[in-house]
Amino acid sequence: MVAVLDFGSQYTQLIARRIRELKIYCEIYPYNVSESTLREKNTTAIILSGGPGHITESEITFSPDPEIFNGRYKILGICFGMQVSAKLHGANIVHGEIREYGKTVFYPEKDIIFEGIENRTVVWMSHYDQVENLPENFVSIGRTANCRIAAFKNQQGSVYGFQFHPEVIHTRHGKTMLKNFLYKVAGLKPDWTASSMVEIAKKEIATRIGKSRVVCALSGGVDSSTLSVILHQVAGDRSLAVFVNNGLLRKNEEKEVMEALGDLVNMKYVDASEIFIERLKRVIDPEEKRKIIGRTFIEVFEKEAKSFGADFLAQGTLYPDLIESISVFGGPTSRIKTHHNVGGLPEKMKLKLVEPFKYLFKDEVRKIAKKIGLPEKLIQRHPFPGPGLAVRIIGEIDREKLEILKEVDAIYIDELRKANLYRKIWQAFAVLLPIKSVGIMGDQRTYQYVVALRAVTSTDGMTADWAKIPSNILENISNRIVNEIKAINRVVYDITSKPPATIEWE
Repeated sequence: MVAVLDFGSQYTQLIARRIRELKIYCEIYPYNVSESTLREKNTTAIILSGGPGHITESEITFSPDPEIFNGRYKILGICFGMQVSAKLHGANIVHGEIREYGKTVFYPEKDIIFEGIENRTVVWMSHYDQVENLPENFVSIGRTANCRIAAFKNQQGSVYGFQFHPEVIHTRHGKTMLKNFLYKVAGLKPDWTASSMVEIAKKEIATRIGKSRVVCALSGGVDSSTLSVILHQVAGDRSLAVFVNNGLLRKNEEKEVMEALGDLVNMKYVDASEIFIERLKRVIDPEEKRKIIGRTFIEVFEKEAKSFGADFLAQGTLYPDLIESISVFGGPTSRIKTHHNVGGLPEKMKLKLVEPFKYLFKDEVRKIAKKIGLPEKLIQRHPFPGPGLAVRIIGEIDREKLEILKEVDAIYIDELRKANLYRKIWQAFAVLLPIKSVGIMGDQRTYQYVVALRAVTSTDGMTADWAKIPSNILENISNRIVNEIKAINRVVYDITSKPPATIEWE
């Protein structure tokens, strides 16, 4: 196993993702995890993540257990992690004369970790501090024009450091560098596959629930759908997938979900739309919306669980949900927003949680879904937030706005499918804005709502680029929306990437 020690970088989960892509299992731990814990986990390699702060010459802001450098592990420090490693080995960390941010030309020296890479390449830098001098028994293996020690290793070849970020796509050969570290330096074998993911999820479920009963929070997305099928394979009649209509679903969603999964799992449909919409009246703040929805979901599931005799609630929580909601691993990573199934849950719950996907990325769940035979239509569905349309209506929610947005969304997705763009886009949706604008239709003045269209390309949802939909397709979508939906007279397109924006508007 590989352990990624989290020093607070927003890229920490991206490091884990790259390792998983190379078919190596990894877990993220707080930066100060004990060496004994890593040893018990049968850890072979350790990666020290980047971090949000600066290391001065006098102290290390976040210090790992020094015992991780006892020679048992192969270690790679990235950016802040390299500086931590250098400091602990006696080097000085200083402010560089010139900051390096963004794409930078890097000159690697001949080394096993750079095999297959030319002697001049491009890496992604994001640092002000840098290593001033080599620790004893260390050698430099790479430089840039402004950073004399941009990569180093110890003479034993067990400790490496990169001042740049190999995990981001902007580092031209970053994945090759990580692959060389994992395969050639650490001697690991690629055995993290869809089959192994399924077996690990099943083992976790079986161990967690024992002979108890469990209800699954089924939303109809690929995460909860996949989980409901695996739960049924593990627990059979002791599992019940509860599909709750909270009134915030897309058009015809309840019908589509029931038809797709009805023959694969034990399922119960619950219409709780009245209570959700009533509780959301006059609520404007998006964080409050998410918390209200999270608490209400739990109330509904607790009621259904009691009726079914279940002690456990299973959720399709993913890695990005955890990362954005809280600093799960004990590091100083900032919270971006509350996810209804993480930070939105009540502090005291009657049910015990089962979340076998909480350390997986979306694409990994899709691989599992394909492996267990989930319908392709469900596997390729765009992500849909648990709070549903509540976070796509900016401001106060009511039934009229919900119906407007459902129709807009249906037209948008229909046109993307017709243009064969749906599967090329990670996520596409519409947002109803809390403003009206003046328009003209025929010879009459109109004063109606504005809707924003959002579409992004991504691999894991942690970062995303706005999708470059051809202008003629956008024109078709806009024309249909304003012609078919009387309440809309203006359509705008969001061209902001993540970061700086999040994918959802709320």
